[in-house]
Amino acid sequence: MNPRARFALITLATLLGISLTTSLGFWQLNRADQKQALQASMDAPGNSRLVDSRSLLAAADPASLQYQHASLTGQWLAEQTLYLDNRQMNARVGFFAVTPLRLEGSDQVILVQRGWVARNFEERAKVPAIATPLGSVTIQGRIAPLPGKLFELGQPSVTAIRQNLDLQQLRLQIGAPVLPVILVQIGPASEGLVREWPAVNLGVEKHYGYALQWFGMAALMALLYLWHQIFKPYSLSPKDSTPHA
Repeated sequence: MNPRARFALITLATLLGISLTTSLGFWQLNRADQKQALQASMDAPGNSRLVDSRSLLAAADPASLQYQHASLTGQWLAEQTLYLDNRQMNARVGFFAVTPLRLEGSDQVILVQRGWVARNFEERAKVPAIATPLGSVTIQGRIAPLPGKLFELGQPSVTAIRQNLDLQQLRLQIGAPVLPVILVQIGPASEGLVREWPAVNLGVEKHYGYALQWFGMAALMALLYLWHQIFKPYSLSPKDSTPHA
């Protein structure tokens, strides 16, 4: 490849690389702005629009409603209550109690993370006693992703005490459609459960970190190009030492 073609190819590749990394940097800044706006909406008292059962069921993608406050009416499927093991609250290890709620006027079910309860470490297979009201109930909470998965040895449990939630398994077990989100119930302690959930952090800072990395890569490519293609060849080029008249 002749020098001119090589120079043109390197220039084109550098421009494409700088353009791509700069675009990714601005995309990360845009994501940070979106999450900042969502965080501000969540933190501002009285500014959150409550999602009701109808709007939740009408949503094409329930995950788009994540982190919004909701007031849902339905009936507990108390016999399907699960206890997620090794979950912490205030530095204490216990269970997250999760009960399916059949939404009013529908066969759709949403899992409700009702609260935290201590476990009996002497009788590890014993589930704690919690109260579950009968009939129609209205639950206040926050729509959230399913709880994060913990490391699990062997096959997943099918008892009431479980390490993780398997949505497909639960749909078969309950025999009804289960929404791919969970409602984290809020409010004072009740029914034998504590609800001192940590504040939601959407991770705005990580987007600024990613943006800095992308902009740094763009700057590095520009500096390497300038050094290897312009400054270095110029410094190594022979100088005209012929005296001029």
